[in-house]
Amino acid sequence: MGELGVFDELRPLLFTIAYEILGSAADAEDVVQDSYIRWRDAEAVEHPRAYLTQVVTRQALNRLRSLRRRREEYVGNWLPEPIRTEHDASHDVLLAESVSMAMLLVLETLGPTERAVFVLSEVFGHSLVEIAGMIGKSDATVRQIAHRARAHVRARRKRFEPDSDTSRAVIARFALAARTGEVQTLMDVLAPDVVSISDGGGKVTVAGRPILGPEPVAKYLIALARGPMADMTFELGRFNALPALLCRAADGSLDSILMIEVSGDLITGLYAVRNPDKLREVEVVRPLLRKIS
Repeated sequence: MGELGVFDELRPLLFTIAYEILGSAADAEDVVQDSYIRWRDAEAVEHPRAYLTQVVTRQALNRLRSLRRRREEYVGNWLPEPIRTEHDASHDVLLAESVSMAMLLVLETLGPTERAVFVLSEVFGHSLVEIAGMIGKSDATVRQIAHRARAHVRARRKRFEPDSDTSRAVIARFALAARTGEVQTLMDVLAPDVVSISDGGGKVTVAGRPILGPEPVAKYLIALARGPMADMTFELGRFNALPALLCRAADGSLDSILMIEVSGDLITGLYAVRNPDKLREVEVVRPLLRKIS
């Protein structure tokens, strides 16, 4: 297999690593492309996967440090850039959870190195010794980082359930209730601790802060359905291994993506991305991969 063939085989894995470290598909693609240039220009590489994983990890870490400064100045709520995922992604529950909005938001609260160590060890199964070599730190330091990161994520992670027939039925009831404006019916499918987060990037109008609780969330959604979204059409899709509604304006342009997190028969999270910069390439299906068989 030629160098391009080897790289293409590894590309989904490399993209997944970069995306989970960065939370941005555009930046992850840039990192993957940079890694290809380095791969192409390198001398004979004995272990392509190990070499490229290290290159992608270091490039993603460098980029994340600069992104963090920009995100501190971000207007309003920040959400990861959504990615369209194939149904197969949900068959690997660990992979599906790792790219879910809730988990990516937890990862966002880690420092860059903590995030990379957690992702590489807990999602991709690398040993701490391997990770130490990838990021240029001692084994002892990486063990300490991994311990802190695991404890941090464990304290904040939400229960994750992959997409199912039950979740799709819940979403159907949710969409109907929002359309008909029945507050109580809508509240009945919202969990007591439901949260709605909207990301407009300061470029379009969204709720300025997270909305918590069934009644406030229900009233907010019904106000949208009766107001700015009254003439929009909706279609079901899958983003970040979650069911999602694509909201389109009358001219067919994509206005927003609403990702819906379900636990049992209740909706626990609503993540709406309206920032047009994050919607430019969302129609592209992103093959994700956690390991090479």
